[in-house]
Amino acid sequence: MARKSLSSLSWKNRFIDGTPGDKEAGGGPRQVPGACWSRVRPEPMPNPVLRMWSCEVAGMLGLDVADEKILGGNKIVMGMDPYAQRYGGHQFGNWAGQLGDGRAITLGEVDTGKTSLEIQLKGSGRTPYSRFADGRAVLRSSIREFLCSEAMHHLGVPSTRALSLVTTGEEVIRDVMYDGRPAAEPGAIVCRVADSFIRFGSFQIHANTGDFTTLRALVEYTIESHFPGHSADCDDALIEWLKEVADRTAFTIAHWMRVGFVHGVMNTDNMSIHGFTIDYGPYGWLEGYDPTWTPNTTDAMTKRYRYGQQAEVGAWNIARLLEAIGHLMREPTRLHEALESYYDAYREHSTGMWSKKLGLGHFEAGDDTLISDLISMLQLTETDMTVFFRLLSNIEKPEAEHLTPAIYNQEEGAPLEWGAWLTRWWNRVNGEPARAMMLRANPKYVLRNWMAQIAIESAEKGDYSVAMELHEMLKSPYDEHPEHEEKWFLKRPEWARNRVGSSMLSCSS
Repeated sequence: MARKSLSSLSWKNRFIDGTPGDKEAGGGPRQVPGACWSRVRPEPMPNPVLRMWSCEVAGMLGLDVADEKILGGNKIVMGMDPYAQRYGGHQFGNWAGQLGDGRAITLGEVDTGKTSLEIQLKGSGRTPYSRFADGRAVLRSSIREFLCSEAMHHLGVPSTRALSLVTTGEEVIRDVMYDGRPAAEPGAIVCRVADSFIRFGSFQIHANTGDFTTLRALVEYTIESHFPGHSADCDDALIEWLKEVADRTAFTIAHWMRVGFVHGVMNTDNMSIHGFTIDYGPYGWLEGYDPTWTPNTTDAMTKRYRYGQQAEVGAWNIARLLEAIGHLMREPTRLHEALESYYDAYREHSTGMWSKKLGLGHFEAGDDTLISDLISMLQLTETDMTVFFRLLSNIEKPEAEHLTPAIYNQEEGAPLEWGAWLTRWWNRVNGEPARAMMLRANPKYVLRNWMAQIAIESAEKGDYSVAMELHEMLKSPYDEHPEHEEKWFLKRPEWARNRVGSSMLSCSS
């Protein structure tokens, strides 16, 4: 039996067929009014070499083998009709106008027999939306995206997926910290997979330019293709669809909070209409529990996208989407129903999340105070979030000493205050926390930035073994993996506290 490669899959092009597009193909950066996409081909790379591969995503697509030429952008096969998507967005709270896929090129959609999945190459060359950029991506950011999108899926967080990582054989110039010291880095391409890469900004660009005909066409396509059971026939139907988008967004952000993930760039062009985590740039995981922390150096002053603000930013972004869709409604004042539904959904998902993390079984009066006091304690004692909750999941007695490995300043062990809180929690669960629930809500392993940095530095020397080890381990982040404990179940090492790539990241990629 012939082995299935990308060239033998069943390719479709629903987005191109179902929405208005650019009459000009290819070309340099330009404004593209009245369009949802522009046809463009990936740029040939000098020496594409497959470095990482997700067997699970390949299985979803029905793939048996990889094709470096296709995954590296050097080959287009029958059925593909590559394009870059046009969208706009609010970046750090300000309208940025036309943005679009500046370095991502969609090859098409694959019909798996069960669903259709969009296949996209990130870092494969310039598009009409590249503006002043080169359309490339570097190995550093590509490893971070490949590992994190797969890790998030296995944590139970809705996410785009990654099929492959290919190095391109060329050097790419980047100014990592935007400090006037650009340097050459190895180039790479990640093959991303999702139901679609439609964003809030995909709708905003048409609303903000007054192109309501294209806006309606995109809304009708999106609902028909990706939201079965919904329609765009009337205000009631649009409100119900928007409520589902709001619920999916709230669900994902609640899961970010559960595992201590900080997206870093919650611009509206980085918000998936499906509620997926999308566009893995300067993300990070909490080390010491700090609701004010953001990994993004660009956001260091205002901290707009800090950990503790993510749910509120989600609401702000939903409101911008609602403003765009309101142009298609007879009674746009009804949009408050969808915004209120976001807040209701987030409260419900967040309450359920905390119940599971603490093994409460169900929420009771007084649990809010127990949780708020816990959050205060986590901050006061600089306590590692991941280690703390995993230790709590296995605790046999309410003894503070059990938590010592999660506390950064261990000179005096666990503070006395932990003993008082533990006793309250222990009494609340009657000495019998729902351990199975806790162990499924509190991962033992997450992709901390310092872990990714170790993998990156090894890969830049030609050694991908660390990246592969992390990829494999993070497929089962709730398992014990005793063979990995001493190496990866740790608080942040001191060398990583203020190191570029481990604590601070920029949007440079």
